[in-house]
Formats: sequence, structure tokens, C-alpha cells
Amino acid sequence: MIAEDEQAFREFVASEMASLRKLAYVTCGDWHAAEDAVANALIKLYPRWRKLDRPDLYVKTMVYRAAVDETRRPWRRERSAGDAMPDIALRDPAGAIDERMRLRAALDAVPPRQRAAVVLRHYLARRPGGRPARGALCAPAADLSRA
Repeated sequence: MIAEDEQAFREFVASEMASLRKLAYVTCGDWHAAEDAVANALIKLYPRWRKLDRPDLYVKTMVYRAAVDETRRPWRRERSAGDAMPDIALRDPAGAIDERMRLRAALDAVPPRQRAAVVLRHYLARRPGGRPARGALCAPAADLSRA
């Protein structure tokens, strides 16, 4: 490869590397596999560099295909047994889920405007000043009478 073509390739890689990595990550969902996919695509692009009119479009297609290929590799599917087991005991979320389901059922039993007033009052209690935002479902004096 001619020195000026090699310099153009280096500049192209420097300018496009971030977007190529993002494309590969979105495709395969793993940063390490994405970097491998980009490296493999750039290795294949280098000998073809002089022949291409639009290397940016060509390399994006190559990165996408390389990222898909990376996820198909057998060693990417292997997981160690240690990955499946948490290091610390996690709190059982069943109680919180039950509470949310009971709360949702209770709110469903309330008429829509009263439900809006109850929800607004709950969230306003956390806000400094505790007043509803302009354009709320009802007038500020009425929201307190509906709860």
C-alpha cells in the first residue's frame, strides 16, 4: 500500500472508530465482542482500501456482519458456573411485588379523577412546597378535596 493510502486509512480508522464500535455493540450487546468485530472488519478492509469508492458504507456492513458472526462463535456462548451464582444473597422482591399488586388493585377501584388526585398528592408530598404543577387535572383547591 502506498504511504498516502496508509495515512488515509489511519485517519479513517481514527475518525470512524467510535461509531463503528457503537454499531457493533448495538448489534451484539457486548463491548468485548464489539471490539473484536471492529478489529476483524478493519483487518479485512485494509487490503481492499484502494479499490473502494465509499469505504464508510462498506466498513459499516462489514462491522455489522462481523458482530453477528462474533455472537455465533461457540466460545461466546460458553458461560462459567460462577457467572450464574450471585456473590451475595439478594433480598426476595416477592413482598414488594405483592404490595404493588395490592396498591394497583386499590387504585383501579377508585374513579379516575380521584385516582389522579391520590397519585398527585403522593408525589407532591415529596416535592418542596407540595403544590401541584400548573395545568394539573383540577384546580389546586379541588385536588385536596378529591383525595
